Amino acid sequence: MSILVTGAAGFIGFHLAKELLARGSQVIGVDNLNDYYDIHLKKDRLEILEKESNFQFFKVDLANQTSLNSIFENHSIHIVINLAAQAGVRYSIKNPRSYVYSNLMGFTNILEACRTFQIKHLIYASSSSVYGANSKIPFSTKDSVDHPVNLYAATKKANELMAHAYSHLFNIPTTGLRFFTVYGPWGRPDMAYYSFTKDIIEGNKVKVFNHGEMSRDFTFIDDIVEGIIRLIHCPPKPNNRWDREHPEPGSSYAPYKIYNIGNHHPVKLVDFIRILEKTIGKKAQLELLPMQPGDVKETYADITDLQKDFGFSPKTTLEDGLSHFVNWYTQYHQNK
Repeated sequence: MSILVTGAAGFIGFHLAKELLARGSQVIGVDNLNDYYDIHLKKDRLEILEKESNFQFFKVDLANQTSLNSIFENHSIHIVINLAAQAGVRYSIKNPRSYVYSNLMGFTNILEACRTFQIKHLIYASSSSVYGANSKIPFSTKDSVDHPVNLYAATKKANELMAHAYSHLFNIPTTGLRFFTVYGPWGRPDMAYYSFTKDIIEGNKVKVFNHGEMSRDFTFIDDIVEGIIRLIHCPPKPNNRWDREHPEPGSSYAPYKIYNIGNHHPVKLVDFIRILEKTIGKKAQLELLPMQPGDVKETYADITDLQKDFGFSPKTTLEDGLSHFVNWYTQYHQNK
């Protein structure tokens, strides 16, 4: 059985593909290797994957339907895990069209390929950002998510709606995963934990928004990967108890399901920095700044459904996770 992983040179895609290969799966990786962040980091991830004989890589942009379909035509693909997307909240304010191009056009082509080639299960990345202006915590998939506060979140909500349409029309089993602040080795340089580490080590001021009064549900990459793998061979089935008069957003009469995948343990940003200081062994110079446009004060995942359905339970403490990241960061950048 072949598994297609889009965004294979990205942070989550790399770790997922690496673990799937270790477990003996045939993995086909797709990535457009764009320059949103350091392309050398993406190529270094890819170099590790390409050492495995059961990995094939194609440099393809998902918005190019012809190139994408050729992969499906020439390979027996059974499962699609779509992790490719234009990421980043703040960048969506500066460059909105790139999100429409990648996250909407690209995802449409993925859905069409799944329909045409009768894929058995589509798993795709959504985001905790879809909760937008919601203030009820923890965030639950039973809650409405109709008030995004940035375009990135809007495109991720759109992906969920698009997936439901295809589940309804063509009976394609689709599972959306709302990721909550994923961190770890080989992470994205645009993420706060990465830039915090860089600035503390280099003695630069650490920019902390909303004067540090923010919390995030930090989730270590190994826990995320384990959660995804548990889902792969368990496509969602129609929920026979779904009530059209009182529709539950996270499930459906169609083979469609949404899960939160997070640590279920929010941490204040200032506390996060203190742990990072202790891990690095150096004090941070904080520059406290106001909240940025498009940002939210807190994220907190209700993972009850994922625990109940798949026994998902994050294992990695923040102290251990940051230790793994800092060790990787130090070693990786020493060699550059």
